[in-house]
Amino acid sequence: MTDLTIILNDSPYGSDKPWNGLRLTSTSVSQEIGMEVKVFLMGDSVLAAKRGQSTPEGYYNIEKMIGSLAQRGVEFKACGSCLDARGLGADDLAEGVERGSMRILAGWIKESRNVVSF
Repeated sequence: MTDLTIILNDSPYGSDKPWNGLRLTSTSVSQEIGMEVKVFLMGDSVLAAKRGQSTPEGYYNIEKMIGSLAQRGVEFKACGSCLDARGLGADDLAEGVERGSMRILAGWIKESRNVVSF
């Protein structure tokens, strides 16, 4: 059973919600807390998974945050319909992010102890 499923909905840079969701993910998977976390990107948050983001010096980079978390064992899925609507394919996705579906998300929710949506 997964400890926590986090659902992100907002644009990666138009709102602090995705950043805060990833900060919660990082804290939750830390050695101190040790939770198993899965993150589902939907709506405009699928843009958080766009490969090749270039942000100004000193500004957080969502793609790098996702890559770091994926290396720490966090599973990321991006809504397939949302990707299609924004013209994004598998080659556009950041390292560690795979195409997902509502069926996958529903399964995660069913098997998760806690669900948080940003």
